[in-house]
Amino acid sequence: MTFFSSIIAGSSAILVGSVLLGFTLASESMDAIDSNVQFVLHRAAERGHADHGWLDTYHSFSFAGWHDPKKMHFGALRVLNDDAVAGGGGFGTHPHDNMEIVSIPTSGALEHKDSMGNSSVIRTGDVQIMSAGTGIRHSEFNHSESDPVHFFQVWIYPDEQGLTPRYDQKQYALDPKGGLECLVSPDGGEGVQIHQNAWFHMGDVKSGDAQAYALHGKGQGVYVMVMEGEASIEGHSLGRRDAMGIWDAESIDIVAKEDCRLLLIEVPMHW
Repeated sequence: MTFFSSIIAGSSAILVGSVLLGFTLASESMDAIDSNVQFVLHRAAERGHADHGWLDTYHSFSFAGWHDPKKMHFGALRVLNDDAVAGGGGFGTHPHDNMEIVSIPTSGALEHKDSMGNSSVIRTGDVQIMSAGTGIRHSEFNHSESDPVHFFQVWIYPDEQGLTPRYDQKQYALDPKGGLECLVSPDGGEGVQIHQNAWFHMGDVKSGDAQAYALHGKGQGVYVMVMEGEASIEGHSLGRRDAMGIWDAESIDIVAKEDCRLLLIEVPMHW
């Protein structure tokens, strides 16, 4: 079995399991702390890791050959992969269905082609979404033959099965003074549109500054990753690539212990 086919086979098996078992298994396995606000801490060093030469990847949730029953998904958030693809490398044409797939380059650029006829380059400062729906085939390759591309790829369960496949890509700009920029929203009024009650925000918080984030109603949770730097989230210290999932909360408080960049992914905990 090739590396790529093992990813597809592994993720399909996990997908079927999570759909059949629903959220109960995941919520029981997240070791929630007994308080009004529920949360789980995921340290960077505890992520799954695989180095294939052309691909160096870290998995926040079970993926491909890495399986952790305590890290199947966080609500509708199924995959958060932190990928580095070497120059000239990439993922050959492969299928997806019934998943919302968001790619966010952090350095370098990706080439994208799909069975809908889309062909594009996704650069740092772009956010891309592919609603796989009833089924789509696509490929992703490093746009450079020499320099690596780093990007986050996020999979979200959609709010409806069997949707018509869809592609979108937009640019965004982070405020140099600090603050959170919306990259993804349900209606596409900010960022790209996603078929789920989900919002992605990214932004910088300067050392010593505080940032509050209000969730979009009851039943929502937010998964926060410190991309760079160090921050205190709800009183817990998180360093580079550490993450924290929070639910049963109306809002969360973030304080930068040093200059930091954050990625917030808000999703429904049940759908």
